[in-house]
Amino acid sequence: MNKIVQRLLTFLIGIPLVMFIVWVPFYNHLVLNIAILFASIISSIELYNMLSSKTSMLPRVLMVVFGALLPVVAYLLIIFHKNFDYINWFFIVEVLLILAIEVFSHKTFEDSNSRITAGIFEIFYAGYLFTFLIRLCQYQMSTLIICLFLFTTFICDSLAWLFGVTMGKNNKGFVAASPNKSIAGFIGGFVGAIASCLAFWYLFNVNKQFDFMDSTWWKPVLLGLASAASCIVGDLAESVLKRSSNVKDSGVIIPGRGGLLDSIDSIVFHAPVFCIVYYFLYNPVIA
Repeated sequence: MNKIVQRLLTFLIGIPLVMFIVWVPFYNHLVLNIAILFASIISSIELYNMLSSKTSMLPRVLMVVFGALLPVVAYLLIIFHKNFDYINWFFIVEVLLILAIEVFSHKTFEDSNSRITAGIFEIFYAGYLFTFLIRLCQYQMSTLIICLFLFTTFICDSLAWLFGVTMGKNNKGFVAASPNKSIAGFIGGFVGAIASCLAFWYLFNVNKQFDFMDSTWWKPVLLGLASAASCIVGDLAESVLKRSSNVKDSGVIIPGRGGLLDSIDSIVFHAPVFCIVYYFLYNPVIA
């Protein structure tokens, strides 16, 4: 029961705080981008700790800096109205630098494959994926779009947990990555994500001044399906990382949840999926 109370308190405090941060739109959501930067740094440290328990790694500071630079560059591209595709080029440059550093910093190369692979994965997972959330800051109606993304993620996770706790006792164990996950929980996640997207579509379609979702009803349903699938897989993917590293939690920073990655794993995986699906469904205009 204590763990349930901790999760509820985190939910009740965390969601209003995050939504408040999103609702401060000056300088293309500067406050949100600072929060994303800190999240990237903490996530990078937690991921490094997990990977390094089983894998030879490049220096910690180097990996954390490389990961954190990606959100910083992404935000600067928006501020200076540059093509956001440059962030892909910057990521490629970092990958090439990882290869070059490996070439010149070691005398023997028995562990080079693992160091290179782990290094690239870390800056991808704890750096590059965060840039898709920053990408949403460049659009008109960015505040509502980001709120839709976060609200859908939170409700998907919350209903997945609630359905799993109340109705998942006899349908667990069908996913080896996380035996405690249940079919009922997955159903709850899909219900939550689709309902969230439909709620935003209905509420803001009434007032035409909020032009960020058109009148087509099937688009929010499709967005909800993609969101639920990505949130669920994101949660399971982090479980795989923890199991491979033989740890229960990614860290201890959040009471009742573990590390920061344990709380934002769905956000990290959901961000690129939401960004891509929303772009093709609604073709948003850059501010």
